[in-house]
Amino acid sequence: MLGISQSGETADTLAAMRLARTHGATVIAVTNAQASQATRDSDGALFTRAGLEIGVAATKTFVAQVVLLYELALRLAEVRGSQPGAVLADLQWALDELPELIDQVLASVDQPIHELAERLARSSFFLYLGRLSGLPVALEGALKLKEISYVPTDAYAAGEMKHGPIALLGPDTPVVCVATDRRVMPKLLSNLSEVRARGAQVLAIATEGCMEIAEQAEHVIYIPDTDPLLQVVLGIVPLQLFAYHLARARGLNVDQPRNLAKTVTVE
Repeated sequence: MLGISQSGETADTLAAMRLARTHGATVIAVTNAQASQATRDSDGALFTRAGLEIGVAATKTFVAQVVLLYELALRLAEVRGSQPGAVLADLQWALDELPELIDQVLASVDQPIHELAERLARSSFFLYLGRLSGLPVALEGALKLKEISYVPTDAYAAGEMKHGPIALLGPDTPVVCVATDRRVMPKLLSNLSEVRARGAQVLAIATEGCMEIAEQAEHVIYIPDTDPLLQVVLGIVPLQLFAYHLARARGLNVDQPRNLAKTVTVE
């Protein structure tokens, strides 16, 4: 069992870790804090070493955890022999290339994201959509937006959009779509056509070379192409920037969001 601590620890997570150990499970803590309670309630710890988290809604924590878990998966695949050595070497190369690709994303998308945030800063509700690996990116992007901008924000699996969220859509509703997984692109495009039919405007995060997304989105932010499982790391960066710039446009302190705590001790 992996106990993952992002920015803070919750009573529920720690309780689950302790319960797992009492039933004989080996518990590994994934944390950025070497003195955290999670390290004491686990059999071992993997440290992300992302540096001091100035704010509760630390963006680097999510990125570092995804990379660490990806690295762990590579090591397990190597030990178990579940993938050929050549495949693992290619995946490791893609992982090693990530810092350079993130720098490229920061350099290329910061200004357009800033402009979009300024334009949409007074929106009263945002809906985030994604499929497969795009869904956790959408969930993290929506979480950061609501945490530091205080704008009501929801995230849904795009395939479930018509079971509730579609009733909230209108001309004043920005819809942020994570469109980085080509395996589900036809279905995602169909979802976006439904969104636009309700008058909502679409902001899409897509992989370079995906031209068809522009037919269903008013704004497209492109990120470099890499291994599909690592697209989540590149895809979250524009959404974290979007939350940051939108909160700043609303005159808020992004490092001290209201009501958030590093450690949650109540269930």
